[in-house]
Parts: sequence; C-alpha cells; structure tokens
Amino acid sequence: MISSVVGVTAFLVLLLFAVQVAFNLYATSTVTAAAFDAARLVAGADGDEAQAEAHLRELLDQTSLTTTWEYRDTDAVPGADVVALTVDVENPTRLLAGVPVPYQHVRRTVTVRLETFR
Repeated sequence: MISSVVGVTAFLVLLLFAVQVAFNLYATSTVTAAAFDAARLVAGADGDEAQAEAHLRELLDQTSLTTTWEYRDTDAVPGADVVALTVDVENPTRLLAGVPVPYQHVRRTVTVRLETFR
C-alpha cells in the first residue's frame, strides 16, 4: 500500500514538472516569435517603434513587458545596419500561482537587418 502511494506521488510530481517545462518552452518560443515580428516591422522601410511595440504587446498580452531597441552596425558587412530588440517578460505560471517556480523570466534579443536602398 505504501509503495503504491509513493509511486503515484512520484509520478504526479514528475508529471507536474513535465507540464511546467512544456509551458516554459511554449512561452519562450512565443516571446521569440513575437519579438522577431516586432523587430521585422521596425526594420522595414516605414518602420515605427511605437507601432511595433503596440503590436508586440497585443501579441503577448502582457503588461509586465520591457523592450529595449538598439541600432548598430555589423562588423561582418560594413555599412549594414541592424536593429536589435531585447524583450524581458515574466511568464506567469498558471499551475502553481503561489509557488516560486524557476525559469519564469524570459529574456530574448532578436537582431534584424534594416531594409535600405543601396
């Protein structure tokens, strides 16, 4: 009887861990895709940071979202300007709301080449 309870408890703990890992992977890939989409909008010919940031907030549906825009030259190709977007967001856990779960902070940096006439 005791071995069955221990076995079921261990199974449920591992299942809970697997579900939490799946949620984290989903959140990370969603943030990466949304950040790339926003950076691509800014890198376009008529790019606007405010419009791209509004689009990013709409996609992620987050209020605790921090963005940092940076424009720089690449060393590999002289004169090729790029825009880099860094997104910091907290991934709210739905499973254990009161328990601090590791890896809940997602930080992604996406770099996109600016579209310019040459």
